[in-house]
Amino acid sequence: MIKWGILGTLAVAGLSAGAAGANTLEEVKARGTLSCGVTTRLVGFAAQDSNGEWQGFDVAICRAVAAVVLGDRNAVSFVPTTAVTRFEKLSSGEVDLLARNTTWTFSHDVGQNFEFVGINYYDGQGFLVPKARGVTSVKDLNGAAICVQEGTTTKLNLDDYFRQNKMTYERVPVETNIDGQKQYLAGVCDTFTADASSLASTRATFETPGDHVLLPETISKEPLALLVRHGDSEWADVVRWTLNALIAAEEMDVTSANIIELSAQPGDSPEINRLLGTEGDLGAQLGLDADWAQKAIMAGGNYGEIFEKNIGEASPIGLPRGLNAQWTDGGLLYSPPFR
Repeated sequence: MIKWGILGTLAVAGLSAGAAGANTLEEVKARGTLSCGVTTRLVGFAAQDSNGEWQGFDVAICRAVAAVVLGDRNAVSFVPTTAVTRFEKLSSGEVDLLARNTTWTFSHDVGQNFEFVGINYYDGQGFLVPKARGVTSVKDLNGAAICVQEGTTTKLNLDDYFRQNKMTYERVPVETNIDGQKQYLAGVCDTFTADASSLASTRATFETPGDHVLLPETISKEPLALLVRHGDSEWADVVRWTLNALIAAEEMDVTSANIIELSAQPGDSPEINRLLGTEGDLGAQLGLDADWAQKAIMAGGNYGEIFEKNIGEASPIGLPRGLNAQWTDGGLLYSPPFR
């Protein structure tokens, strides 16, 4: 959701990315834990509950990868990262995977030695405003004071949008999402802009969430994706196909509730059988057990189950599926075939 726009810094980080190890899969197995970089306190996506346990949409994907590789969904060390530190931590080898709000952009992909392995959430930049202001559109924000995180493409998108629409605004720079929340609630700015999912998460933490509204427009495309180091194809394949397994399972109606039965009594669907490892050798091709995808789904459910539990409309975050619905339901969610 927060994007790093400093290409020079990205390039420096990228130069060292390949030095952190070229066989992450074996390193994770030997270590016995997965080190997963997540957002610093973003409720619904990655945050610690009152017992200190990590919960959220991104957390669940980390747990699925740990279950696939180590057979234990809890064999994860969660490392909080910021917009500035996330790439450094991945490059240095401190984390094996970034499962956080990182947008797949040209500069993030080409400008450094990292590899995006799959989009796990389709997002867009939005605006949060107090309901009492009576604002119903971004076009009503001409001349407004806007809280925006510096050093991000969020700011660049904002500049582009206001320039194209011949509007002006007063920039209220903030260093972190938490800082932005404080400034917004204190009335220092008229609106807070970030990715829409981040704003929904932010609003859910307010004392009176209903007093704040997300404006209907989004002004950018923000495909949030899983990120690994470049040059380690084996590890990239494992993470990529773990995400694909969660997506495909929802499309095939394979859930955490019926997966044991489907695995014990293979049915007439060859693709479900291949997904669950009851026929074919997909697991062996990944260097994993035949039931690797079963472990991923049992860790927290298929993609739809993970979405609804953590950020769906019935959760405090209240996000509709929208573009993140299955392609068969009008969304963009789509897994390559398991064959």
